[in-house]
Amino acid sequence: MAVKIKLKRLGKIRSPHYRIVVADSRTRRDGRAIEEIGLYHPVQNPSRIEVNSERAQYWLSVGAQPTEPVLAILKVTGDWQKFKGLPAPAPMLVAEEKKRDFSDLFEARVNAAGEAKGEAITPKAKKSEKKDEAAEAESAESTEA
Repeated sequence: MAVKIKLKRLGKIRSPHYRIVVADSRTRRDGRAIEEIGLYHPVQNPSRIEVNSERAQYWLSVGAQPTEPVLAILKVTGDWQKFKGLPAPAPMLVAEEKKRDFSDLFEARVNAAGEAKGEAITPKAKKSEKKDEAAEAESAESTEA
């Protein structure tokens, strides 16, 4: 029996989350699993990855083959390097997503160009004189009638 370590999909249509499971390679994606060894929630910011390292090491040692997505997760957590005897990866950094403030960049470019701060970049469009004359003529006719 070929055993695979793969992802089992759960969740709603646009909010997927997965369980990392050990299953027979012939079973369906969301079918019966031998054992659940972890979680993966890609929608959360930052992504939530939890792997039971001891069980992952056991299944890898008895010949279970990880699928490509699971292999990438195991490389991030360091379990794959531990299994292969490679040096551990850099620790996972929980980076707070910083919203970039473009106002400083805008002010620097405006000051470098020598333009006054707060003025419109493009000039306002002027009304055509023909339209103004036609509108005055129509208003004059309506007041006469």
